[in-house]
Amino acid sequence: MHNLSTLPMAAILFFSATLAALYLVPRIRGVLNYKKFRESPNKRSSHTENTPNLGGIAFFTIMMVAFYFIHPYDEYNEIMSLIPGLTILFIAGMKDDLVVLSPGAKLFSQLMAAAFLVYHYKFSIESMHGFMGIEGMPAWLGAIFGILIIIAVINALNLIDGIDGLASTVGIIMFAGFSVMFYLAGKDMLMLTSITMIGIIAGFLPYNLSKKKKIFMGDTGSMIVGFMLGSMAVRMLAFDYAILEKLPFHHENLPLVVLALLALPLFDTARVFCIRVLNHKSPFKPDRNHIHHIVIDCFRISHRRASFFIGLTNFIIILGFSLLAMRASQLTLILSFAMLILTALVFFFVLKKRIVLQERNHKYAHRPQSIRTSLASEPSKKSD
Repeated sequence: MHNLSTLPMAAILFFSATLAALYLVPRIRGVLNYKKFRESPNKRSSHTENTPNLGGIAFFTIMMVAFYFIHPYDEYNEIMSLIPGLTILFIAGMKDDLVVLSPGAKLFSQLMAAAFLVYHYKFSIESMHGFMGIEGMPAWLGAIFGILIIIAVINALNLIDGIDGLASTVGIIMFAGFSVMFYLAGKDMLMLTSITMIGIIAGFLPYNLSKKKKIFMGDTGSMIVGFMLGSMAVRMLAFDYAILEKLPFHHENLPLVVLALLALPLFDTARVFCIRVLNHKSPFKPDRNHIHHIVIDCFRISHRRASFFIGLTNFIIILGFSLLAMRASQLTLILSFAMLILTALVFFFVLKKRIVLQERNHKYAHRPQSIRTSLASEPSKKSD
């Protein structure tokens, strides 16, 4: 039996967090505008005006207050392992949004935040529950694995935060997935924390999508959202067999369910990094190869529509693989993931080629008439 008594508290936290964000975000935006703390557009930006980018201040503030009300449901004092990491990333994100933080310093802050988290025994991954035949693992290996997951998710969320509403939409969907899993597992504190994050992001989203009152979450917000998602993923992987028995899928499929919840941002990050390396560029050098850039550039649609369709795709992936995990074998799930990744790679490869062709035709169409005529009349070279 699931603890139904937590549902009213979940509703209270959700609506309170949403209202708090709706109240706090525009006031933060007003202060940032007054102090002229705004992000200037660059060649990769999809916006054209200087825009405040410290919406993450509201995320941190509201979450800290919410912990006071969630604490009674915290059986193992897990909140105390979340607070140091959130504080470190809040400070690092603030500095990066205001004066730019070096990649090394940013990575170090993420490493410290993750280390505080996995030090808590409830966030210690001690088994893969039979996935790929792996059962138990040493504590040190589980800690390294947990840290890598958190850092990967933080940076994946940071990288997809490239158009209005995308990181927020994807974040809401992923937290919703985690909240359902935690509710089924009877983990009240984790479920309430996920619900609170949904409320915070839901209250921020209207201003992120607004034309006149726009504000970005910035690295402050994206790192907080990424850290919380990574923390929920690690905590879920650290479930013991007694908790797994409450979930409706085979325990060896747990890592694949977690992967499905985080699939879209992780896929986008891995794909972009591989493209940059294959092109002999730094994997950290910005470009317009992200899936949201490709969708906008190819289909010429608004940020709202792109975020909606990408978010819908994310929802379908999570729902589909969660349902599949209830009945399918581990091999079937792995093959399904492989087919999905291969299909997505081909799809975005074709779209990128189409964009290149469109740009080439556009440049040709805007050449002076005399140049186009001379090119058209120039005889082709024949091989001997």
